[in-house]
Amino acid sequence: MKLHRMTNYSAAIAACFFLSIAASLFDSSTSFADDRPNIVFIFTDDHAPHAIGAYSDWLKDINPTPNIDQLARDGMLFQNSFCTNSICGPSRAVILTGKHSHLNGFMHNGNNFNGDQQTFPKLLQGAGYQTAMIGKWHLKSKPQGFDHWRVLPGQGDYYNPVFLTKDGREQIEGYCTDLVTDDALEWLQNKRDPNKPFMLMCQHKAPHRTWMPALRHLTLYDDMEIPEPETLFDDWRDNASPARHQEMEIDGHLNIVFDLFLEPDADFDPKAGKSVDRSGFRNLGKMTPAQLKAWNAAYGPKNQAFRDAKLSGDDLIRWKYQRYIKNYLRCIKGVDESVGKLVDYLKQAGLDDNTIVIYSSDQGFYLGDHGWYDKRWMYEESLMMPLIVKWPGQTKPGAINEDLVQNLDYAETFLEIAGVDIPEDMQGSSLVPLLKGSTPDDWRESIYYHYFEYPSVHMVAKHNGVRTDRYKLIHFYQFDEWEFYDLEKDPEESTNQYENPQYSAAIDELKQELEELRKHYRDNTDMRVKPAEWQQKFRGKQAAR
Repeated sequence: MKLHRMTNYSAAIAACFFLSIAASLFDSSTSFADDRPNIVFIFTDDHAPHAIGAYSDWLKDINPTPNIDQLARDGMLFQNSFCTNSICGPSRAVILTGKHSHLNGFMHNGNNFNGDQQTFPKLLQGAGYQTAMIGKWHLKSKPQGFDHWRVLPGQGDYYNPVFLTKDGREQIEGYCTDLVTDDALEWLQNKRDPNKPFMLMCQHKAPHRTWMPALRHLTLYDDMEIPEPETLFDDWRDNASPARHQEMEIDGHLNIVFDLFLEPDADFDPKAGKSVDRSGFRNLGKMTPAQLKAWNAAYGPKNQAFRDAKLSGDDLIRWKYQRYIKNYLRCIKGVDESVGKLVDYLKQAGLDDNTIVIYSSDQGFYLGDHGWYDKRWMYEESLMMPLIVKWPGQTKPGAINEDLVQNLDYAETFLEIAGVDIPEDMQGSSLVPLLKGSTPDDWRESIYYHYFEYPSVHMVAKHNGVRTDRYKLIHFYQFDEWEFYDLEKDPEESTNQYENPQYSAAIDELKQELEELRKHYRDNTDMRVKPAEWQQKFRGKQAAR
């Protein structure tokens, strides 16, 4: 096991104590130069790397992300960027704390984030940075460590969303991605202190389910067919059993009304379906008359054409995929436009040379891959997260980094950029050396993953695992089932090699590595196998759902 920094828990407690005292007495003008870099952190929800042109040529004829692609040409793209827990709130908590989910206390979306704990925005504040958080927060508790915050409650709405501020709730007419962008620009232009370095977190709802594009994008891509993934009709026979008991199939679970915005007919049952999300359908009822008229004008003819076609079987799956992926990419188009506006403002304001711009998302997402939508698994499509960093004067334009990095590393990176000491109890490693073109000799050679939310929406079983540059081992520990993949020979993870004797030595080595990582990260989660009676009973409940 190779890790960049080992944890000293006792030292961590002392460090936190002295940091809290230092923060209360701190005078930034005496300790730091005023030319420390500004940080703009642009963060989306569920943006799969393979839906970014810079990461994949799958959509090269569609060109959905020209501004994000330009950011990659101007900075560094991380090719092996991963999350520690592939779900929205937990990923955000890991980024704020630099600690795995089991230590920061936010293991699944049902938790409440303890905002009193140490976070990197608080440490930046204490070091004289002005901090702002705008957009999707998704941690239930009120933001702490920010001079300015304006956040969506829960998932938020795409149209005419409510925002929470220090002064209460406010509903604003418009499209969420645009409103978040406008507020970020307003803060940059008129509300920040120009004499202080700043850290702005601009965080979008898009492209989260259910996928509602801006009015200007409702007919985008209508004249083309989006390429299908090779695994769209996967049957998961080679996987461990949890892959066959999930609820995220385009075929069986992508709801034709709530997800794909078909008008309900006389036979529609609003209570039917598994892992249903009704938020977008409810959001239609909050639209202004003008917004709803434009929406219906765009989707009405397309919906009628679908009704007339009377599709079934594979043809229906293909239609559902096209409707889903086009709405997903339309939402991303709005995000990409936002990135362009923010980068253009930094240039116009003369801030470009001293501002680091980061683009990332909380995890990856299934775009029909393996017949799925959503995330949660340790498989590549949901484990990978985009990470693109532009750091003028420090990061070589067009650079590609292939080291194993995680969202666990973000807090440490922000702190080192700001010249702030990294607390010993943080578990990641600063990416600053990588951004400057040098990989430390002791950089990690494996990553640790743990997903906790089961049974719950989408019914993905609890699992942990380890990934190296070539191999991946996954343990669905409640059912004591394993999967092992050779990513060099099988990047699609189509063949589970766990029972293949040719890989027995590699599997044994990764089992040992997994246990060492679990201990290193102090993960004391109960991972005992559930009794056979429990498994049989629970499988029966799943089949009846």
